[in-house]
Amino acid sequence: MNFDAYARTAVELVNAGLTDLEQAKGLFGDELGWMAAEVTEKDLTVLRRAQRRLRDVFEHGTGGRDHDAVAELNLLLAAYPVQPRISGHDTSDWHMHVTGRGASVSAEYLAGAVWGLSVWLCEYGSARFGICADDRCGNVYLDTSSNNCRRFCSERCATRSHVAAHRARKRAATLTPA
Repeated sequence: MNFDAYARTAVELVNAGLTDLEQAKGLFGDELGWMAAEVTEKDLTVLRRAQRRLRDVFEHGTGGRDHDAVAELNLLLAAYPVQPRISGHDTSDWHMHVTGRGASVSAEYLAGAVWGLSVWLCEYGSARFGICADDRCGNVYLDTSSNNCRRFCSERCATRSHVAAHRARKRAATLTPA
């Protein structure tokens, strides 16, 4: 079972723009296309609320407040309980899902996301939760680097931030009399 994929759904949710139902549908992608077809306005409201709570988990984790991150995850686990099930399209690809069909789209999606993020915290610690260091971004990420040194959500943000810092240094150097 790939818990990392479930943890990444939490990241995708926190970073998603959820201003309308179409953006919520885009959150599910091709693999979860059936969810996109069934998502409702009520699901959108639930996803937005959970999005804020999951961002709090990342903020607690990056701030070294592990107990707060764990407390929030435990509340989310209680709100979106895991219901494991075996799934597959034929007898050669049986695999586990941590959520059961029949729940609302938001409850099923969130059960997996919260479970995955909880497993991630137990496995790697909340120091591996990150918020992009580029002030213009604010996206969250899971630090998969070998030495826990990641500071940006993407190469794009890292490059943009480094170029801006370089330009600021050059401007400061030209303004400073020799």
